[in-house]
Amino acid sequence: MKTASTKINRRSFLKVSALSGGGMLLSLNWLAACNPKQAETLTMPKEWFQFNGFIKIGENGLVTIMSPNPEGGQNVKTSMPMIVAEELDVAWENVIVEQADLDTKYFTRQFIGGSQAIRSGYTNLRTAGATARAMLVAAAAQSWNVPASEITIKAGTITHKQSGKSAHFGEFASLAATMPVPEEVQLKDSKDFGIIGTSKKNVEAKNIVTGKPLFGIDTKREGMLIAMLVHPPAIGKKLKSLDGSKAKNMPGIREVFQIKSLQDDYKRTFFDTAQFTDLVAIVGESTWQVLQAKKAIQAEWEIQEGYEEKRDMFGREGIRVVPKGLESSASQEQAMIEAAKNPQTQRKDGNPEAAFAKATKIIERSYTGPFLAHNCMEPMNFFAHVQGEKVECAGPLQKPELTEQALSSRLGISLENIDIKMTRLGGGYGRRSYAHWLIEAAVISQKMNAPIKLIYTREDEMTGGIYRSRYQATYKAALDENNELTAFHVNAGGLPENPLYADRFPAGAVANYLAEGWEVPSNITTGSFRAPRSNFMACVEQSFLDEVAEAAGKDPIDFRLELLAKAKANPVGERNDYDPGRFAEVIKLAKEKSNWGQDTEGISRGFSAYFCHNSYAAQVLDLKIVDGQVKIDKVINAIDCGLVVNPDAAKNLCEGAVIDGIGTAMFGELTFADGVASKSNFDSYRMIRMKEAPAAIETYFVENGEDPSGLGEPAYPPVFAALANALYKANGKRFYDQPFINQLNS
Repeated sequence: MKTASTKINRRSFLKVSALSGGGMLLSLNWLAACNPKQAETLTMPKEWFQFNGFIKIGENGLVTIMSPNPEGGQNVKTSMPMIVAEELDVAWENVIVEQADLDTKYFTRQFIGGSQAIRSGYTNLRTAGATARAMLVAAAAQSWNVPASEITIKAGTITHKQSGKSAHFGEFASLAATMPVPEEVQLKDSKDFGIIGTSKKNVEAKNIVTGKPLFGIDTKREGMLIAMLVHPPAIGKKLKSLDGSKAKNMPGIREVFQIKSLQDDYKRTFFDTAQFTDLVAIVGESTWQVLQAKKAIQAEWEIQEGYEEKRDMFGREGIRVVPKGLESSASQEQAMIEAAKNPQTQRKDGNPEAAFAKATKIIERSYTGPFLAHNCMEPMNFFAHVQGEKVECAGPLQKPELTEQALSSRLGISLENIDIKMTRLGGGYGRRSYAHWLIEAAVISQKMNAPIKLIYTREDEMTGGIYRSRYQATYKAALDENNELTAFHVNAGGLPENPLYADRFPAGAVANYLAEGWEVPSNITTGSFRAPRSNFMACVEQSFLDEVAEAAGKDPIDFRLELLAKAKANPVGERNDYDPGRFAEVIKLAKEKSNWGQDTEGISRGFSAYFCHNSYAAQVLDLKIVDGQVKIDKVINAIDCGLVVNPDAAKNLCEGAVIDGIGTAMFGELTFADGVASKSNFDSYRMIRMKEAPAAIETYFVENGEDPSGLGEPAYPPVFAALANALYKANGKRFYDQPFINQLNS
């Protein structure tokens, strides 16, 4: 049994017994009592988080557990309360889950992103439940005048066996609120879990399938007006003049005016990214009326000069250089080629130059990945009502606490006067981390002195910036006369972001290793995209390793296992950020469950494995080509994410990641001509269709007793390469450029 220090003081653990009808309210601000290491704080956007619990116990024994984090389909609204309920030892059927609003008094770091919710919150959420449980035991012991050590709790019932007394939580809730907070509590042994590790249905399932209002787009308020925006027609342009008279005179239109969402001298934090800050707002009575007026806007645009943005990157001061110009894909490609000639060394082990000079065989390949749009199914939207010094907001966003700070700065209104209600996200994938549309909605509301719901059209979203970066990587490997890998070199970069993780596999497994990176400045804004950077690096690294294995005459899985064995027995360097033993085990599980080596006629198989977000994923993808069309028969997922809190939900998350990854690898692409995005809606931006999804997806988890780690993103990156490697087996062509459909059709 594990002992956990509560690290709680009166500020971080508030107790209120004055609930209607009696009961107990416990709010735990865990971060106020925890001191994360400086390095951990600065690793954003890898996004390390701490979480909080918020427990209400009613007089009837029902327990309400608030879910502090935004819910975007990753199922934290079910899984996080399960962790609290486990240690509280309440029957799950007696638990009610509610979505908490943003509230920095009770909660801290109400974030979604980086697959860190369960990992970072696990111990703290358990401690929250165990602390409440201990206080209930103390209350029962005092009331019954018996030793606390003789009291047991099971499924919400408090029992003293010796006297035969028993009661439900509600009978001691008010008294428990008067008990001192224990300095430490006992956590359960995992073998005694009754909720964690079992499958529980999504607490929102009924509301979702019956169409209940859950999403930001569902928000309605009396007197609410609809707002939309017009942004420049090309990235690199700005508004020169506006004539909104025609639009303003159309039916239902209340106002047309220019807004500035962020001031020029504002020091932006990481999540204050926005492509355009000078915009035209149209406000009217209905969505249709505003859409029609938007078409009537008469505006003149001009080329924007280059400028610099002040940035505060989690305490690190910085400047983002935004160059002048209208970028096109061809000019971007040439700039990337030139930048790759002058990379910065990010890691160097041994003497790779000498090893390549002595090599018997050298394999060198280059790979590219395009800009990608997030394409969340729910359009960007937010509700805002600014009334003097009071602000009410509601909508979908991933980083509400940070966005609230930016909103406070922009409006000049103190944080305590801002109320943000978090709705369910209709897709996020990193895009809703950059919630400039909340600030835009609030600025419009302040100007109109009315409640406003701001809605983006699909065209607004797809052409308005914040994409996945455009990437390029060149790999080179040296084999000796025995076909042993003696040197490895990667040169990777992007526009505008470098995707390289220099300390990931195969770093640590090769004696002579060189990793180089570079970046090209761009005025096209980019941001987090599901499994940031890993979504490209996994594809190219794992595709290249397959080709190296083939050149060495080795099975691709055996080749990787050999390298991992070397990294475990005699690791090169000290900064390797993966555990070679755990990495090998997840690969072995995929090999076993897929019956690797037992080929089926007509089926081509591809393998891939990758480590990211503190978890390991290995995949085997089976496909066939029928009448020129790719048919994916099956995908085997092997995952090591430590203990799985909710198995069915975890499998669903992995299945979604696989389908999403296949669709992106096959079809995802955005190009530019003179600053204009090539695609603006789903009629041209190709998404995966139901018939193109795998016929079957099987997911297996490594059971190793480790605490939970990331899951929402780790299953996404490796499937790109598993698909590429299977396609090679099917048609004999290697796939070096995304999307793969371009090469299949050529």
